[in-house]
Amino acid sequence: MSYKRTSAGLVAVTVVAAVLAGCSGSSSGAHSGPASTAPVRAHPAPTESNPPGDIPDNQVFVAYRPTGGFTGFTVKVPEGWARTDKGGTTVFTDKLNSVTIATAGASTAPTVTSVKNTVVPRLRGQVAKFASPKVSQVTRKAGPVVLLTYQGDSAKDPVTGKVVRDAFERYAFYRQGHEVNLTLSGPVNADNVDPWRIVSDSFAWR
Repeated sequence: MSYKRTSAGLVAVTVVAAVLAGCSGSSSGAHSGPASTAPVRAHPAPTESNPPGDIPDNQVFVAYRPTGGFTGFTVKVPEGWARTDKGGTTVFTDKLNSVTIATAGASTAPTVTSVKNTVVPRLRGQVAKFASPKVSQVTRKAGPVVLLTYQGDSAKDPVTGKVVRDAFERYAFYRQGHEVNLTLSGPVNADNVDPWRIVSDSFAWR
């Protein structure tokens, strides 16, 4: 009887040992090889070249009259856009579009040559991926004005991390020692020709 109990015990121990060995082998096989320690590199956000950005056809425009600094002009801006002021610069923004109005004293009127020689190099150092600058003299209702068009990348969106490829129109108005730069920007390929014409044509001295 003693022998039988011993044999049964040995069989039980053998079975348990076999089961444990099988589990151990399976586990070690699943985790074989050293853990990966390669660093994850952050890639720069890709530039979106065709995001939505059309200003609605029913957008209402209202007159903006500065109350500080140089106040001798008015210009229409889209109603309801967020406004920020910093020094002699006022910016109206909505989603991906913006209207920037900057004033400065100037002894002479800007010309196509002066904008090419001074403004373009400055913007090249300020605007990410600045490209395709074109300077010309055009006519708006306020009279002759120097127009600079160019492209550049927007700042990275703090929420989505996206970067938008923007198109810019910069109008340099001048009268009696005062220069007003009106810059309109929005995504490349957005259909904003008519709204930007409304804004640039609305500029008036007073």
